[in-house]
Amino acid sequence: MPLKFELCPGRMIGGSNPCFIIAEIGQNHQGDIEIAKKMIKMAKDCGADCAKFQKSELEYKFNKRALERPYTSKQSWGKTYGEHKRHLEFSHTQYVELQNYAKEVGIFFTASGMDEMAVEFLHELDVPFFKVGSGDTNNFPYLEKTAKKGRPMVISSGMQSMETMRRVYQTVKKHNQNFCILQCTSAYPLEAEDVNLRVIAEYQKEFPDIPIGYSGHESGVHISVAAVALGAKVIERHVTLDKSWKGSDHEASLEPSELTELVKAIRLVERSLGTSIKQMLPCEKPCHDKLGKSVVAKVAIPKGTVLSMDMLGVKVGEPKGVPPEDIYQLVGKSVTEDVEEDESITPDVVESYGKKIKC
Repeated sequence: MPLKFELCPGRMIGGSNPCFIIAEIGQNHQGDIEIAKKMIKMAKDCGADCAKFQKSELEYKFNKRALERPYTSKQSWGKTYGEHKRHLEFSHTQYVELQNYAKEVGIFFTASGMDEMAVEFLHELDVPFFKVGSGDTNNFPYLEKTAKKGRPMVISSGMQSMETMRRVYQTVKKHNQNFCILQCTSAYPLEAEDVNLRVIAEYQKEFPDIPIGYSGHESGVHISVAAVALGAKVIERHVTLDKSWKGSDHEASLEPSELTELVKAIRLVERSLGTSIKQMLPCEKPCHDKLGKSVVAKVAIPKGTVLSMDMLGVKVGEPKGVPPEDIYQLVGKSVTEDVEEDESITPDVVESYGKKIKC
């Protein structure tokens, strides 16, 4: 299985590829397609890679009693939960319209299929990848059917145990090589002590051949940026145009200024991760030239003298001399010229040293 793969046409994830940033619009569009379009444009303008929605075929996601349940919350769009959800659900035709708009804007478009029939529709819609919400992560018949369709998958892991996630990995792996798992805690908004970013490292150990990411519901951007520093290759955050709007997700969502900040911070952190090779860099040369220390003579050392430690010190010297890390290599070697007290001991005056000065 690949540690990196093409999640969307022309867009690889994993390995050294940039973190893939999903703006989860979900149902924060208030059931208004024009607001949904504004949010797609906002996601693009803020630098996100993908605008994502949530698609349900309500009679397949909920049983009758769940849909008929009274829903009197201040977040409600109807007297029953079914009325509330129907208000927020876009039709198939509207999804086509939103997909076309995203294409026009220039951002990838997908949705979480919240039930098997929704996945069938999204497959027909030809979305680039399937997002599996935490509520379906332990729904193994759903996982198998979704994996068999062959599209890349991004799987959240809220409300699950490591034992369940091992089963998820094995179940999907049988049918689909291109998937990633996101650390996630399903609370809105999420308190910092419940984020458990260390799970990212555990997933990396448990599933070393797939990319690992993070789906966050916390306030602000700092924790999500930290997830990238820990190796998250996909970041998903809910977004909104106004946190005060009706709906339980808005409080845990990012407004445009925050999404912009998140994208910029992630790209900055990615640049800062750099290489694992430790060496003096060209950008450090001015500092080294100015303040880098050298071996100097504590006393006057006549030509032919065999060097001992009591003759040698370390100072910022001009010109540059033997670097301090090599001071013990000088002991027992003789000097080929007179060296005055407090002068730099340069490589050319030490017999059999022959090491070039760092530059």
